[in-house]
Amino acid sequence: MGLAMGEFVRVAGTADVRPGHGIVAEVNGKTLAVFNVDGTFHAIDNTCLHRGGPLGEGDVEGSVVTCPWHGWQFDVTTGVCVANPSAKVERYDVQVEGNDVKVRL
Repeated sequence: MGLAMGEFVRVAGTADVRPGHGIVAEVNGKTLAVFNVDGTFHAIDNTCLHRGGPLGEGDVEGSVVTCPWHGWQFDVTTGVCVANPSAKVERYDVQVEGNDVKVRL
């Protein structure tokens, strides 16, 4: 029995991701980057399009994360690369239930 498409799955607790920071979370075989931007949670693919760097470990300024490997920048609210808008990582819908941060997979 697989999960139905579009089901929300817990990836983190709200306390796990401090405002202005991101974490790397593994869920159902996917590696996601989960960010807290001023109390709002966002989730994108953790893998940078450039060389596969871990976006969840990058520095966040506003809604932009900088990949720690080579400095590529992505808007965590859309997944779009700042310097090259045609490049985009997958973005996931997020909902918070109590202390759980959930993403739609």
